[in-house]
Amino acid sequence: MTSVMWEPRQDTEPVQQQKAPRWWQAPPRPAWEEEPSKAGLAGKAIALSFACLAVVFPLWIVIVTSLSSRKTINEAGGLVLVPKGITFIAYEELLSGGQVTRAAVISVLVTLVGTLFSMTVSVLCAYGLSRSGSLGHRWILMTLLATMFFSAGLIPTYLLVQSLGLTDTYLALILPSAISVFNILVLRGFFMGISQELVDSARIDGAGDLRILWQIVIPLSRAVLAVITLFYAVGYWSAWFNASIYLNQQDMMPLQNVMIQLVQKQEAPVGLSQAIRTGQLSGLAVQMAVMVMALLPVAVLSPFVQKHFKKGMLTGAVKG
Repeated sequence: MTSVMWEPRQDTEPVQQQKAPRWWQAPPRPAWEEEPSKAGLAGKAIALSFACLAVVFPLWIVIVTSLSSRKTINEAGGLVLVPKGITFIAYEELLSGGQVTRAAVISVLVTLVGTLFSMTVSVLCAYGLSRSGSLGHRWILMTLLATMFFSAGLIPTYLLVQSLGLTDTYLALILPSAISVFNILVLRGFFMGISQELVDSARIDGAGDLRILWQIVIPLSRAVLAVITLFYAVGYWSAWFNASIYLNQQDMMPLQNVMIQLVQKQEAPVGLSQAIRTGQLSGLAVQMAVMVMALLPVAVLSPFVQKHFKKGMLTGAVKG
């Protein structure tokens, strides 16, 4: 007898894997969703176009005005919409030294130090509150939640900062607003969603809480950590209220406060008045250049963290 060997059928076509959509392509639509109509697509396009125009148009005016000469600004009667030649004299004068340069350096240092301090305290607090067996975690959590609805007020806070000797110090720009309870709750919700089996296996191997946090929890939480870091950094960079209350020396003011003074008083910083008097520089161009310098770090960093927003915020909010 001849043995017959079984062979698989060759008439079946191999299953083709769907390729991931490019960044300019829309994700695949679920089967239960209907295809949008042409009117709906046109309406969405028009709405998005107006939204983008509302954001881009003011930025365009600010940037073009900061790059315009005094003659162009005078001919336009103020803000410039259509550029007529580009000059970087406003930025050259601002970055050549003086009050604006010092304020920019102060803002950068306060942002870096403040963000590092806030993230360290927030991560440690959120990790402790995410462990159900930690000492007093429920009472600490209730206390933190109460601060979201009740506050001592401005005057008691100022008296506390003054009694601690923090007035006219850079610590007054960091410590009073160093912690955000909302950010801690988001981190706590994300940490609670991490598999408990990973933590238990690490404890069996002899790892302590700090090692578990550093080698297991933090690597798995990069998305939410990137989002919270951006929140803290933007908050410190854009903060001006604490400096206006706790700082009395003009040389210690950050960039945002200097920008407010320029816009409100319509004056140029010390060292630029001579360039304005000679006609080489316009005071309005200086104001717009300071605004661009204040917006530039946020505009540069936001695209790199944008991909983490959906995963970090939604996962941290849902898994709590």
